[in-house]
Amino acid sequence: MADQPKRFPGRPSDWVLYKDNQLIAFNKPAGLAAVPDAKKSANLLQIGAAYAHHDLYPIHRLDRPVSGVVLFGQKPSAQTALTEQFKDRTIEKTYLAIVGERPEKDEDTLVHFIRERKGNASEVVDSSDKTAKRAELKYRYLGSSDRYHLLEVKLVTGRKHQIRAQLGAIGSPLRGDEKYGFKRGNPSKTIDLHAFTLAFDHPVSGQRVELRAPVPEEAVWEAFGEVIGGL
Repeated sequence: MADQPKRFPGRPSDWVLYKDNQLIAFNKPAGLAAVPDAKKSANLLQIGAAYAHHDLYPIHRLDRPVSGVVLFGQKPSAQTALTEQFKDRTIEKTYLAIVGERPEKDEDTLVHFIRERKGNASEVVDSSDKTAKRAELKYRYLGSSDRYHLLEVKLVTGRKHQIRAQLGAIGSPLRGDEKYGFKRGNPSKTIDLHAFTLAFDHPVSGQRVELRAPVPEEAVWEAFGEVIGGL
């Protein structure tokens, strides 16, 4: 991959978390689009297909500034089966989030109503807004470094920018996420949100599979190494 942007660590083969004849999962670097978007830059779907030597089939997405597990089908039938699991909410996803302000509660369920707005963003609005959709997540506080706080987040619903918007709404925006209230962006234009685990039923065997993506090798994440290692 000679044309691979230098800012992404390692090679696509280093990103592979899981692979069989049905599915392939990557640990997506922050800053890389998961699928083609308006910027028309390199994306994980394109890079992954080059690595696999055949087309891959998107199952879910992850925002460009976010790192972590992204799963693709190696066959259309696998894509269909896993897409159904997402719709049925039998897939479990866990995120790790670094925030600048510790939430008032160490553990809570957040319920908001979110609508999409111009500029590739979402906003929390009143429940009476007919265009809004209910958004629910659960979080728990895991620990603090000298300057930041680490949260574990589990999604109940899957709305656009849901974690970003909901944490911003309670005054705990993600580190680097200026769009949702953090005071400054990261130099790399990434945000400190990582899709840490993904659990699903294998489309052929039916066995439960849990994938875990190592966090980025950056100082801000390494400060929480002991806490993350204990999860």
